This record gives sequence, structure tokens and C-alpha cells, in this order.
Amino acid sequence: MGRSDGPGLRAADGRAAEPAAGPAVEPAARQGTRLRHEALLALLRKGVTDVPDLADALAVSPSTVRRDLARLTKDNKVARTYGGAVVPEAFQERPVAESALVRRQAKDDIAAAAQSLLPSSGAVFVDAGTTCAALARRLAHSTPATTRTLVVTRGLETAAALAESPGLDVVMLGGSVRRLSHGMVGPLTDLALDRMSFALAFLGADAVDPCRGVGEPTLEETAVKERVAARSDRVAVLADATKLKVGDAPAWARLSGGWTLVTDAEAPLELEGRCAEQGVTLLRAESRRA
Repeated sequence: MGRSDGPGLRAADGRAAEPAAGPAVEPAARQGTRLRHEALLALLRKGVTDVPDLADALAVSPSTVRRDLARLTKDNKVARTYGGAVVPEAFQERPVAESALVRRQAKDDIAAAAQSLLPSSGAVFVDAGTTCAALARRLAHSTPATTRTLVVTRGLETAAALAESPGLDVVMLGGSVRRLSHGMVGPLTDLALDRMSFALAFLGADAVDPCRGVGEPTLEETAVKERVAARSDRVAVLADATKLKVGDAPAWARLSGGWTLVTDAEAPLELEGRCAEQGVTLLRAESRRA
């Protein structure tokens, strides 16, 4: 007599029913890696980008962080930088008050590097935006009272910072105020710019690409930047590393060859080659973090 395996479960047609599939159980090691990757991405979004700092925060070795970054880079979730990584972000125009709280040290580093580009004479344009406002504060604190340098801006915060210096003659362009950026745009802005010229223009940006130029949320913004660039002997774009790895911007301002990109130490590794291909001068600010 044959061995019986018991009655078991039967389907309606009398055939043996397949055992019910239970929920898949994620292996503990894989779950730990996934959770660590999520924590790593969260730290990167908060601005913690250096490998040693990430290792300390996650309580793992630097080699583990580097392996995780390599995996996340392969999955297009991060972009490697000198000594760390940044998270590519979708295009987003932040209100100026919110933007002022993000990557403040990097913006100050960029401002310090940009200050070295100032010409010995001639008018200077300083754009709206928080990185340009950081430069404005530096100019206000470092310009001697006996110097009468003409500085033109379209940014409310930039103008307020520049006005603190008795050595700067500050001109605020007229126009319509954009609520998010506090920058002037429109026909009145264009009319004023047509009557001016600059030895050097410092431009801000919501996105930057060495080939495409400066990405902005509106055509009005790009029109102003292109007009400023056309009236300037030299153009320097100030942008921290997050502006270099964003999604596609709605509008782009084309810049003629020979402009300078001033960014921080966390800019992507491949940026040097991309700038060289387009004839763009790259100035990478040194980190002055204690």
C-alpha cells in the first residue's frame, strides 16, 4: 500500500490546491543596506556631502559610504563630487527667503571666489538671488569709503546689502517684482539696461549647464539675463553645486563663449571637461568650512 501524504487542500475541480503565497520577506542584510541608502540620501539632501561626515552620521566606515555612493551613482540617484556626492534635484524655484537658508556656507565660498574677479574700474552688475546677495554683502564690507564704484542690480535683497557701503554708488533697476525671486523684470528693466554697460556682470541662476547656459523659471528672467550679458565685457555665473544637477528648466538664457562659472567644491567631477568643451572658464571655490 502506497504512502499517504494526508488529505491536503483541494481546489473546486478536485486538484490539489497550491499553497497560499505569504508576503515576501526581505533578507536582513538587504534591508539594512536599503535603510542605510535612504538615510544617506536624506543626509545629502540636507547638505551633508563629505564622505567622512556621512560616515560619522551613519556610524559606518568611509569605505562603506563610498561603496554606497557608487551604487547610488550607478542607479542615477546621486552625482559624485570631490570627496562626496550631491542629489540631483527636479527643477524648483524656491522663494528667496527659503533659498537663503540653503547651502549658506557654499554660497559664501562662491562669493569669496567671485570677489577676486572684480575689475579695477568700470561699472559692475550684481544679479538678484541669494548667492549674488552673499557677494553684495562682501562688496559692502570690503569696499573703501573713498571708492565710488557703480554697482547696478535688479534684486531687492542685493540692493539693500550694497546700500550699506558708502563706497558704492548703487543703482536699482525699475520693473515688475517677481514674487519668488524679488528680481525686477519687464519693459522698464529692459529700457534701463539698454542705456547701460558693464565691465563685469555677476549673474545668478536656478540651473546652469556649460552648453545651454542659465536656466530660469520664466522667459522674462532669461530675457533680462541675456540683455545684461550683451551689455557686459565679462560675465560670471554664480551657482552652487545643486544648480548644476537639476531637471530641465522651463527657459534658458544663452550666453556667448568665454563666460566664467563660479561654483563650490561639491560641483560634479566631470564639470571641468564639460566647461572646457564649451570654452567656459571654471572657478571652483575652496571650502572655508572650519
